[in-house]
Amino acid sequence: MSSATESATAGFLVWRLSMKWRVAVDRAVAPLGLTHAQYALLGSLYGMARSGRQPSQRQLADHTGLEALYVSKLARALETAGLVDRTRDPDDPRAMRLSLTERGHDVTRRAIKVVQGLLDQMLDPLGGRDSPRAREFTRELATLLEAPLDPHTENDEEQS
Repeated sequence: MSSATESATAGFLVWRLSMKWRVAVDRAVAPLGLTHAQYALLGSLYGMARSGRQPSQRQLADHTGLEALYVSKLARALETAGLVDRTRDPDDPRAMRLSLTERGHDVTRRAIKVVQGLLDQMLDPLGGRDSPRAREFTRELATLLEAPLDPHTENDEEQS
């Protein structure tokens, strides 16, 4: 651990790790014509489709943690690129359902392999993807993601 990270807060380290990951994924998927955000959407859509779901843009936004408006923008761009089909939901004409095209499946499978290689590199210092340390790290990240964050809670308590 460098002297710059020894005294760093957990928030700073989470931010740095997320930025390092985003930049690495951006660079890795660029040859496939994708950005990190597009990969996140395609990879999530791929996984949801494998479990038999054809999510709406809203459901995909909730799944990825991206803003619904941003998912809509990404989905339109991916549709223009021939990777995603957007169709009106017959039960809710305001909602758009998303699915991968054949080309979208191909590009997404290739991108997943590239990103899995990055994940292997990132988790290597913890003993590899299947090591006890990596599994514990994943559990800890999931715990943090499930914890509610309300920026007004702390301020409200201070004002009381």
